[in-house]
Amino acid sequence: MKPQPITRAPQDAAARKAIAPIVCYPVETLPRPDLAAYRALRDDLELIETVVVPPREAATWTVPAGHFCRILCSEGPQVGDLNLFNANDLDEKFYSGKTRALNGTHVGLGDQLFSSFPYLRPIATITHDTLDWYGFDEFGGSVHDVIGTRCDPYTNNLLSHGGQYHHCCHSNLTRAFAEKTGKPLHEAETYIHDVLNVFMCTGFTRDTGQYFMKASPVRPGDYLEFFAEIDLLGCMSACPGGDCSSEHSSDTAACHPMVVEIYKPARLPEGWTPPALNGYDRTHGL
Repeated sequence: MKPQPITRAPQDAAARKAIAPIVCYPVETLPRPDLAAYRALRDDLELIETVVVPPREAATWTVPAGHFCRILCSEGPQVGDLNLFNANDLDEKFYSGKTRALNGTHVGLGDQLFSSFPYLRPIATITHDTLDWYGFDEFGGSVHDVIGTRCDPYTNNLLSHGGQYHHCCHSNLTRAFAEKTGKPLHEAETYIHDVLNVFMCTGFTRDTGQYFMKASPVRPGDYLEFFAEIDLLGCMSACPGGDCSSEHSSDTAACHPMVVEIYKPARLPEGWTPPALNGYDRTHGL
């Protein structure tokens, strides 16, 4: 949040502010998925696994390349903090910052989730979103953000002057990832990364630019669905803030389980091949 200015505005301040913005990453040349080819498979899917994510906890699952994954609101409004990894190389993981730069602050139908450097490639494609009707509200809020970082015990400790809360999403993800991989807790924590906030309704205040949250519009039966471009390991926390209408890192907010379903299609999308690793030669000018 910027403080009140102490510097007098120059005479041409209005002209400087009136300069039109330019989108940082022109994406006209970005390869786009054939969404129709993906969606053509959705009427013939076989449910092969169901995972329940308990309230204020996290769970893991795998999605083979070429399969669909649905994240469902099952019992009541609840948001989830999602990490994704290459199941065969855990160093390749979801990169929320570059996903945001290439798609926008919130993701939805047709958007792709990108992996970290030096891999930088699409690892999942969003194929259905029952909340796509929401768009952006009058406050600038929308759902499925890639701007928040995940609630964590370190920020909680800072803001609460020494509080120790272990069911923040960061800690939930750390415990679940450690259990799944067998890595020691402190090592597992280093793999946990900024998330896709599934169902969370967020934005930035127009006056101060502060990150805000509001009650999620999600209701039982809503879901976000994506197609796995590579073999994926998913790890998601059912946020202790519930629908994030008041606070997170809370033992008092109403929280609900979330459900993850893995579906196998009868065939692969026409013309589909797994995305190649990024083609940059990594010489960095030397």
